[in-house]
Amino acid sequence: MNGLIGKKLGMSQIFAADGTLIPVTVIQAGPCTIVQKKTNPRDGYSAIQLGFGTRKLQRASKPLIGHCKKANAAPFAVLREFDTDDIDQYEIGGAVNVATVFAAGETVDVIGTTKGRGYSGVIKRHGMSGFPGSRGTHEYFRHGGSIGNRSYPGRIFKGKRMAGQYGNTRVTTTHLRVVDVRGEDNLLFIRGVVPGARGGVVIIRKVAVGKK
Repeated sequence: MNGLIGKKLGMSQIFAADGTLIPVTVIQAGPCTIVQKKTNPRDGYSAIQLGFGTRKLQRASKPLIGHCKKANAAPFAVLREFDTDDIDQYEIGGAVNVATVFAAGETVDVIGTTKGRGYSGVIKRHGMSGFPGSRGTHEYFRHGGSIGNRSYPGRIFKGKRMAGQYGNTRVTTTHLRVVDVRGEDNLLFIRGVVPGARGGVVIIRKVAVGKK
């Protein structure tokens, strides 16, 4: 198993053995339930589908209820698939503990959805400085300035930094170090900041071998 589903609880700090203060993000990683096993003969690849969180019965579709019932569980809020080398060691309906997947000192990638900030201007979205506060500036303090050019090429290039939707996107923060794992509480302490708001769903996965 190369990953788990979790929920971001917030940030804290841990003191190392030498007294160094380490800023960490606390993630409730699991417990995750095995809902389905993907096999090469049937599906063309090998993976484990995990379920995390709970969903109200009246807000779950009948296919989802029937799918989760195979694992003798209520409808899950999140379903995700993870690669595994040995699919035979897992059984549908079994639980996966964070201590069996991750260990302190490992390097992981964390995938989350950033906070949505709505339609934002160029100063908030791209960090532009705006226009001078005096010297004749009139009702143009937080604008982005000119975006066009002359007759050639006579268009706006794709990717031009302008006002628009900011946040609410899938972001992967790579190569974060696992500081501590507490299997009895299903807690994972990761050094640094991970994307998303408190209470948001995140995917924690191991860095693939060979990646730096």
